[in-house]
Amino acid sequence: MKKRYKTIFLDRDGTLNFDPGYISNVKNFKFYNFTFDALKLFNSAGSNFCIITNQSGIARGIIKPNELDQINDFIKNSFKKNKLNLLDIYYCPDHPDNPSKFRKPNTGMFEMAIKDHGFEIKSSLMIGDNFCDIIAGNRLGIDTMLVLTGKGKEVNNSKKIKPTFVAKNILVGAKSVLGIK
Repeated sequence: MKKRYKTIFLDRDGTLNFDPGYISNVKNFKFYNFTFDALKLFNSAGSNFCIITNQSGIARGIIKPNELDQINDFIKNSFKKNKLNLLDIYYCPDHPDNPSKFRKPNTGMFEMAIKDHGFEIKSSLMIGDNFCDIIAGNRLGIDTMLVLTGKGKEVNNSKKIKPTFVAKNILVGAKSVLGIK
């Protein structure tokens, strides 16, 4: 299969990095060793990236906003160092019990990204490891990829969602979508 996407929406925890629970310190943030190899493949096919992440640790009092800012700066610098075009990082601090239109699976963060960057949503892909990622992509009418890292295996076993693609991880998914052996 060979498919190209202008914009790739990325979940953060469990998709790009290990998810030990609420990450409140940049020292505890660790990308998977295959993350940038995967993103470089997508990048070589002309993709831009946008991170869309729920961060309820803020509402729960587990993560301070300045700590999240430090993590986001680290992520942005890592993308820049790898010569990847990260359009932005959008996060929703809402508690799941009191969600706004911005908390995934709602589409508010995606709508902000579209407004801020003016891209065509139909040529986009959402990659994530959780129900909310796939449901949000489905609501937007775009292709979705469930990665089996993070919560992905558990989510895949539920059969409550129908992603366009299912992949062992983002690197295997990138190779599959781009038709790379």
